[in-house]
Amino acid sequence: MDLLFLALLVALATWSIKNREQRQRIALLGSHLGKYQIEKHMETLTQGYSRALGEADPERREQIWKLQRLTEQALASQLQRLAADFARVNADDARVSKLPVALPYAAKLFPAATFDMREALAIHARGIGAATQVDSHASPKDMAFTVSAELFLLQHTCHWFCKSRTVASARMLARHRTSHQQLIESVSAPTRAAYCKLIGEA
Repeated sequence: MDLLFLALLVALATWSIKNREQRQRIALLGSHLGKYQIEKHMETLTQGYSRALGEADPERREQIWKLQRLTEQALASQLQRLAADFARVNADDARVSKLPVALPYAAKLFPAATFDMREALAIHARGIGAATQVDSHASPKDMAFTVSAELFLLQHTCHWFCKSRTVASARMLARHRTSHQQLIESVSAPTRAAYCKLIGEA
């Protein structure tokens, strides 16, 4: 009975510490995201791309594509500023555990199994900045596909930082019916190479 009670206490303590760490991470990232309209721009683009792809009238479709350009530019600019802003975060606070589930003090106990969120945001900012350059795409549809993949991978990284890799991947499947691996395969080659190197995957 004593062992069962002790195990329960350990489980409760672990759960409490894990939740506290996650709240701190959410607050840290939220304090930086709150300075910008990144989430609003992402939603605007996602909806705009969907409308353009579903529009049968070529002239109307072209108008919708053009309307996305200003939002793409604003988003890319704000992501660059976010990455520069977050780069000033303390290194210990920016470590993200690569373990599939969240464990208390994982980043400190297993430093080799972590990556730097500051570097991750820089990779995403560069990738989205490049993806929103009109001249780098054969068509607006190709551009929308690449930009969407870059944005969803950024979302995955943010959820990973705040919760865990498993939670981030589950949310991506639930919201966008897209796996983490599919996102990696869909982003630009430079983003894929830098991202895979960061998280330690081929």
